[in-house]
Amino acid sequence: MRILTACIGHETNTFAATPTTLEDFRRGSPAPDFGGGTPVLDHFRDTRTIHGGYIAGAVQHGLALAPLLWTFATPGGTVDQDAYDFLKGLLLDRLRAAGRCDGILLDLHGAMVTEAVEDAEGDLIAAVREVVGEAMPIVVTLDLHANITAQMAEGADVIVGFDEYPHIDMYERGVEATEVMVAILRGDLRPEMAYHPLPLLTMPPRQCTLIDPMRSLLAQARAMEQEVVNVTLAMGFPFADIHDAGASVLVTTNGDAGLARRRAEEMARAIWERRGDFTPVLTPVSEAIAYARTQAKGLVVLADGSDNPGGGGPCDGTVILRQFIEADAQGAVVAVIADPQAVAQAVAAGVGDTVTLDLGGKTDDRHGAPVRLTAQVRLLSDGAFTLRGPMGGGARARMGRTAVLVAGGVEVVVTERRIQPYDAALLRSVGIEPTERRLIALKSAVHFRSTYQDLAERIFDADTPGVHRPDFNAYTYRRVRRPIYPLEDLCATS
Repeated sequence: MRILTACIGHETNTFAATPTTLEDFRRGSPAPDFGGGTPVLDHFRDTRTIHGGYIAGAVQHGLALAPLLWTFATPGGTVDQDAYDFLKGLLLDRLRAAGRCDGILLDLHGAMVTEAVEDAEGDLIAAVREVVGEAMPIVVTLDLHANITAQMAEGADVIVGFDEYPHIDMYERGVEATEVMVAILRGDLRPEMAYHPLPLLTMPPRQCTLIDPMRSLLAQARAMEQEVVNVTLAMGFPFADIHDAGASVLVTTNGDAGLARRRAEEMARAIWERRGDFTPVLTPVSEAIAYARTQAKGLVVLADGSDNPGGGGPCDGTVILRQFIEADAQGAVVAVIADPQAVAQAVAAGVGDTVTLDLGGKTDDRHGAPVRLTAQVRLLSDGAFTLRGPMGGGARARMGRTAVLVAGGVEVVVTERRIQPYDAALLRSVGIEPTERRLIALKSAVHFRSTYQDLAERIFDADTPGVHRPDFNAYTYRRVRRPIYPLEDLCATS
């Protein structure tokens, strides 16, 4: 059996100032000119990624995988329409030219928004369906932060969403999608999928499946999967101001539409009953510094989710850096600040020399002003390293040229590229051992817990400004359907 695969991925923060361009997608592609085939297979083989799972599942079941295209731009602002149209056209052209195939696996995110299309994944699935016809099975994998729409559910035979946040189960969901495809092709599975949206927006910190309410809800979903094929809890991406933003449930059964509908409704009710438990608690930076200085026996992590590049933040916010410097926080680290200009100045100065520069705060005025800093250049690197943790382990990461600057007791990792520092391998790649530091600020909302949960004595969600701040009062929604909780206090059942 020959299976085609493809990915055009993006998590779009419509509140972010900088649009996402074709060049951003080009940087997020493992092959020149968005190539498919062997370069994609070589890039993802033996990695804990969705395509890594596809590859492993294909080997297990004797499938021939033919990747058409794989590109994923770092989360950011609204996608340029020309970029989306080009990539969509490229995928469809390759699909038409691909020859005989038995099924299609689509590795998508579920929260991509373009200048003209709110539901880019729904549009993409529909376009693929139009080319291949109704009989061709299409199985789609989506992120837990997908804003799933009726169009997505109608276009796919089965949607398999991530279970975990941090997304440590990407590989497993890729394998599962492959197994679902095989079952369909062998005639063992006649999928019936029920889609149940909720009038509910939730913020990332409380979507974490390591803690309640999501830990309990996920346990309920997994128990339900003893009876059905798949249960997907999509908690949505609240920073995409679109009509269909929000949480939803998908349940797939083998030929029993009524059971799928009943279980989807049951799971949706369980989420709705816990709606009041999704409000994050934010900690002022000064309190985290004081705790690390006076109470902590081990590592303290301060999650700067408001400037999380994994959700569209510019990754050059300076609010925490400024307070660390002013407080002379010893044994403190800020990871990372994306500032190509500052990296160039550090490279020009050289390792061991001192450089004075204006660091960060160059993208917009929502994440803090540039910090005038005189610092020693401790290390310079090419910024390439291998992820070692359970999320994406084995994949190569690229920060661009990278500098470690030291000012007083504070180390700052400065990069050319925006990157979410969720894997401790990032710091270790530049000579910083996290367990030997007292206070680390990470520009990440939840994914950092995939490796830091077991390293940290205490974790705080920082009270900082930004386009990924987990606080609904920081945003003006214009497109999302209303009424919706918590923008309105809804008492009715979902």
